Amino acid sequence: MKITDKDVKAAIQSIGQAADITVLEELRLKYLGRKGEITQALRAIGTLPVSRRAKAGAAANRARAQIETALAQRVRQLKKQQTETEARRPLDLTAPGGGRTLGHLHPLKELQKQLIQAFWQIGFQVADGPEIESDWYNFEALNIPPGHPSRDMQDTFYLENGAIPRTHTSSVQIRYMEIHKPPIRIISTGNVYRNEDEDASHLWAFQQIEGLVVDKGVSLADLKGTLLYMFRSVLGEQTKIKLLPSFFPYVEPALEVHVSCVVCGSRDPSCRTCGGTGWVEMAGAGLVHPQVLRNVGIDPAVYSGFAFGAGIDRIAAVRYQVPDIRYFWRPDLRFLEQF
Repeated sequence: MKITDKDVKAAIQSIGQAADITVLEELRLKYLGRKGEITQALRAIGTLPVSRRAKAGAAANRARAQIETALAQRVRQLKKQQTETEARRPLDLTAPGGGRTLGHLHPLKELQKQLIQAFWQIGFQVADGPEIESDWYNFEALNIPPGHPSRDMQDTFYLENGAIPRTHTSSVQIRYMEIHKPPIRIISTGNVYRNEDEDASHLWAFQQIEGLVVDKGVSLADLKGTLLYMFRSVLGEQTKIKLLPSFFPYVEPALEVHVSCVVCGSRDPSCRTCGGTGWVEMAGAGLVHPQVLRNVGIDPAVYSGFAFGAGIDRIAAVRYQVPDIRYFWRPDLRFLEQF
């Protein structure tokens, strides 16, 4: 599908003539919704010859920007008209009140709830632990001894007494394995803290979900199946994953988990979510390192296991097509009321 300048002018004219917010929303979906004309044009770029993609992508993105600007401008005009109309309306002091507006769960809390429900359905338990940890639970028990270079990767905060605001919920796994013996099948969710500069994809405090399975004969096939189930549960049945080699001290082999882009369907070279690659890095995972099992008194000659960790904020950003994860933590009801 090709979007011409004539099509864009017609769209902007329709937007400028929208009589109310309801009509405007219908126009937004017509042009920018998942099945909208602009969205379909962007998705079709991947089917074009390579020599035509750059020009077609630039034209489609330009059309999208013009329509987004027209929509925003018309929203402001309609709200201003509504305010002026209400200001002229006589005040009836005898009229009943408008009632209370009910709230709803924060989008990240709702996603966390859905993830927990998905894992409950396949027999996982939820484990919890403190957010302020000792060096043992946050590092040493996870095969990260003092002076280990991988500690630099964590960009850790330290409190005056030497305690650590946990850098991952993996500390919960250690606490659980110290008390419970295999078979183990748990997830843990909660806040983690890292000394990072904030940007559109990084926060110094964010929410994480981690999973741990320890039993006889646990393999990478079990890990892949579990990860595919998790991401399909919250991103849709069309979701695919791929595993790439990486390094994390507490798993061996270690893997990066990449998820197929649910926004463009892996077909749009100009997609803002995946950067045109068709894949988004979403998690780290691997088979539990034998030394980690020894640290909690589990014999690695008898048992094996897998572990994975993912940022709930990042999953939400992909699911809801939010370009900046900081939006989730800003007290902006205009944004939060969309969910």
